[in-house]
Amino acid sequence: MKRNKILNSEQIRRKLERMARQILEDQYCEQEVVILGIKKHGIEVAKRLGSILNSIGKLQIQFESIELNKDAPLESDIKCSCNANAIKGKVVIVIDDVLNSGRTMIYAVKHVLDLEPKGVYTATLVDRIHRSFPVRADYCGLSLSTHVDQHISVALNAKSEDQDSVYLEF
Repeated sequence: MKRNKILNSEQIRRKLERMARQILEDQYCEQEVVILGIKKHGIEVAKRLGSILNSIGKLQIQFESIELNKDAPLESDIKCSCNANAIKGKVVIVIDDVLNSGRTMIYAVKHVLDLEPKGVYTATLVDRIHRSFPVRADYCGLSLSTHVDQHISVALNAKSEDQDSVYLEF
């Protein structure tokens, strides 16, 4: 399998900063926003985005996580680190590393909608534009048209951001 680096650590940092600024612009009336990272890889993207939001704006960030079976979301329970009171009446941004078919994102959003948020937005570092479900990224670092047999791999190092990379594998 071949692998091409499509984003390095500096490019990832700039993409996340731009996404954070877009969120601040769009949510300027809000005092608090819930950042909901989809386990496994969406968690680190959500943490980074939340950290940038904290450093550049006055928006209070509540970080939560959600876990679901990405291959078969209906076959196991969806686990959310938050309860209904943590989300009810608040703006929620659901975050994953890559948005491909939209299945994982739409099931995560469906779970959040049951908790009665004020609004739900989606964010992803890389949008592959291969939809099977009616979902889109409200905040996106990179939109990339790929073949269905290609794979996007996001490698974010929680301890050392200078080793971060995004690869196109084929």
